[in-house]
Amino acid sequence: MAFEVTGKIVDILPLNQVSDKFRKREFVIERKEAGGSAVFVDYIKFQLVQDKCDLINESFLNEEVRLWFNLKGNKWERDGKINYFTNLDVWKIEKILAETGDQYIPGAGTFEDIPPENEELSDLPF
Repeated sequence: MAFEVTGKIVDILPLNQVSDKFRKREFVIERKEAGGSAVFVDYIKFQLVQDKCDLINESFLNEEVRLWFNLKGNKWERDGKINYFTNLDVWKIEKILAETGDQYIPGAGTFEDIPPENEELSDLPF
């Protein structure tokens, strides 16, 4: 089952090479939600695994993002003790432009990138 959430990335942990065949990278988003006159702030830790670790880097720090993730759970038992773990595995990340709320498109230009109009070309029929 896939979920979606938006928030601001407030921490990106280093890549963790768990074993020869498994790596992960964790990061934290700050999510604010208004409830009446109060604002509730949650700090939620997500993880990227294997090739998905490359979806994020330090340039995402303090950026508003939209995340798509799966909710995973594991049971671990040792010496008669049972532990349960919940993981939020991200599979897609998009930066959100603060001014317009539009999604970030890598390599896309902005209005500031449009050159000024050339007076000599203004009478062209196309």
